[in-house]
Amino acid sequence: MKNHIWRPLYLAIAAVLIGLIVRSFIVPSDFGAHERGYMYGWHRKSNELEWAAIPVKYRTAKVCIDCHRDKYDDIKDSPHGIISCENCHGPNYDHPKNPKVLEVNRSRSLCLRCHAKLPYKDTLRGAMKGVNPESHYPQAECMMCHYPHNPKLASHRKEVKR
Repeated sequence: MKNHIWRPLYLAIAAVLIGLIVRSFIVPSDFGAHERGYMYGWHRKSNELEWAAIPVKYRTAKVCIDCHRDKYDDIKDSPHGIISCENCHGPNYDHPKNPKVLEVNRSRSLCLRCHAKLPYKDTLRGAMKGVNPESHYPQAECMMCHYPHNPKLASHRKEVKR
């Protein structure tokens, strides 16, 4: 073969070798290695205690049920029942101790994150019925007509606490 083929091949091999050598110095030896052998993912066995010390910010609806049973009963069988409370209300971190931590966002933009009609008809999200925010009562907040915990109920049928 000619030199114009060998030179780039040697450069590519050298680049791979240099990359492997640099990687051996930068990446910790326990990165990805576990008692069951190598596992893919961004995980180091040596820093599990560091991660365990970080408080959990997001929790499940199970934490909300004790104090908000009425809201849970409304939402559990509604179309919004598959959505975590924290998708709309923010992280439940420290809420029971400090009730003002959780945001009660009644803005139209929050609802439109999921309910604006998208032009992607071949996707699950595009197949979902949506509204055109420019023509669907643009001056009104959604909660004036819809009860967010069970959108099948109109707000006049279920009192919306503000």
